[in-house]
Amino acid sequence: MIHETAIVEDGVQLGEGTRIWHFAHIRKGAKIGKNGNIGKDVYIDTNVVIGDNCKIQNFASLYNGLIIGNNVFIGPHVCFTNDLFPRATIWNEERLVKTVVKDGASIGANSTIVAGITIGNYAMVGAGTVVTKDVPGHALVFGNPAQIQGFVCECGIKLEKKSKKKNVVQLFCPQCGKEVCIEDSIYKECEE
Repeated sequence: MIHETAIVEDGVQLGEGTRIWHFAHIRKGAKIGKNGNIGKDVYIDTNVVIGDNCKIQNFASLYNGLIIGNNVFIGPHVCFTNDLFPRATIWNEERLVKTVVKDGASIGANSTIVAGITIGNYAMVGAGTVVTKDVPGHALVFGNPAQIQGFVCECGIKLEKKSKKKNVVQLFCPQCGKEVCIEDSIYKECEE
């Protein structure tokens, strides 16, 4: 479904079942996977890559150089940048800085993502956050600049501490019961 007011330029690769809503603009060369939802007034620049089952909320701005994995949530008014030293009269492809959002990540409303970072698998970025450095997988970050405030389960719930030994913290999900370990800010399966 593509709403009659949306602009989808020639050369866009659009996966089956993806819906494009009112006044969205998708530039040539963009690649969007299947079963996605592109909200009202979303701008997707040339050569942006979006995986399957992604939800891009109203007024989000996704610029050239962005790669988004599968099952990613992008909240309303989220802005991704692609030039670390922008000037109105200077632009060329050499200034383009790539950004990656990995599978399952969620980015809250009104967040700004500075170019050149990677947001890890199932990470969660709180609303209004300014992300200036890489976010590890499953990390919960918020603030300006973003700071790790904990870790989240694949089901989206903040993990709670079960135990701590040296530099390894064992966590569990109060909703689904999954247990994991965090070692030096890295999310992994616990060793016996």
